[in-house]
Amino acid sequence: MTSLSSNRVVLRLGHSPDPDDAFMWWPLFGIDGDAPEIVSPRFTFEQVEIDIEAANRRAEDAADLLEITALSCGQYPRVADRYAITACGSSMGEGYGPKLVATSPRSVDELLRDNPRIAIPGARTTAALTLGLRAAGVAYQPVEVPFEAIGVAVQDGDVDAGVVIHEGQLTFETDGLHLVEDLGAWWGARTGGPLPLGVNVVLRELEDRHGEGTLSEIADLLERSVQHALTHRDRSIEYAMRFGRGIDREIADRFVELYVNRLTIDAGAAGLDAVHRLLGEASERGLVPPVTEIAFVRG
Repeated sequence: MTSLSSNRVVLRLGHSPDPDDAFMWWPLFGIDGDAPEIVSPRFTFEQVEIDIEAANRRAEDAADLLEITALSCGQYPRVADRYAITACGSSMGEGYGPKLVATSPRSVDELLRDNPRIAIPGARTTAALTLGLRAAGVAYQPVEVPFEAIGVAVQDGDVDAGVVIHEGQLTFETDGLHLVEDLGAWWGARTGGPLPLGVNVVLRELEDRHGEGTLSEIADLLERSVQHALTHRDRSIEYAMRFGRGIDREIADRFVELYVNRLTIDAGAAGLDAVHRLLGEASERGLVPPVTEIAFVRG
């Protein structure tokens, strides 16, 4: 697929409509019709806004695979044959992550005592996977709910608890909910490493389509985009707020600070180890298929 005006190859980049992803990738697309800040002689980028669980499912659909897409780390084993993880673009919680919340204070043991109904933002999300590891051996009923509706489902009593992600991790108390457990903090205390929540992946067959070194070339462009966004933080935050579903600038800035960090620029050895550990433990418990090899693509 090529652009008629420039003859450059169009790469569709799918990202969740959230402040952190918008913050990272706007330099590849431009804002309000402006030219992109990061330009390639071979490629041009097309923005595809897509809910993370929808992205997870689309990555399994061989009929319409995005060239680059955000993906839940917990989904990666199901699509590892067709996608490679880029070193840049991951969302990793260093001692924090999705939060298990309820309408009243209680411990995890108290919550899990009576086979509770727990809202999750999609069966393939890392939030759901981490809950499965946390509650291993205990019966509970996962209920798939759109991520933005989980807080309301908990408030209304449709479920006994919920796992909130995105900006809901920062706003649940304002909504009158109580923290049962921060699943990222639980993971960090167990492992000493970050919880790899989201990864950015690139279609492996682009290497065959466009020549050796293509994946590394794309990875370099992605890293340049994040670096540019961080260098121009005020403009990036202003744009990212459009994706915050009504949150104010302070909350948007806090959210971006949590999930666009040093490991987002390059997840490095710590990030790779975290991915191996999460997916290894999940595979041992039968929660995901085994992955024989995991490596990061770098520019």
